[in-house]
Amino acid sequence: MDGDFRTHFVRDPATLKHCPALVLNADFRPLSYYPLSLWPWQEAIKAAVLDRVTILAEYDTTVRSQRTEFRLPSVVVLKEFVQPQKRVAFTRFNLFLRDEFCCQYCGSRGELTFDHVIPRSKGGITSWENVVAACSPCNLHKANKSLKHSGLHLRKPARAPSPEEMQAHGRRFPPGHLHQSWMDYLYWDTELDA
Repeated sequence: MDGDFRTHFVRDPATLKHCPALVLNADFRPLSYYPLSLWPWQEAIKAAVLDRVTILAEYDTTVRSQRTEFRLPSVVVLKEFVQPQKRVAFTRFNLFLRDEFCCQYCGSRGELTFDHVIPRSKGGITSWENVVAACSPCNLHKANKSLKHSGLHLRKPARAPSPEEMQAHGRRFPPGHLHQSWMDYLYWDTELDA
């Protein structure tokens, strides 16, 4: 009898956390591609009730309050435009995304670390223009030598990426789960192949 009670009357909240809502800016573009702009379903419902978003698509799953039943939002669009960031934060993750998750010396996609092109011991600074993604073997080979003395060459120059470049890179590395209802909103602004 105890098993029946739990099965019929106790809700498993873990099943509901798997229904995130894709958040679009007022121009119908995702706020960000990487990480993909997602809200937990609770935040999406709260924003809809407060009239901050419009719901564009819903899951089949519903939740109930004392007075109302809601279908969980799958895609929401903000009613007010949020200005995109003008510069990209210099983080380890963004560095790897800029370099498309591959070593800038040999092109491998193995375990990555980062490398100072001009070693810090020789006055190099930690910046977009001096740090690149590197695999462990290349990083160990280069050590604190200059590119010329190490025999290594950069695949492309290290430079600060624009937000648009990072969005384009993010589109190429989608997260593991993309709900079907999101597809029309994720790629509508990409260039069509000729």
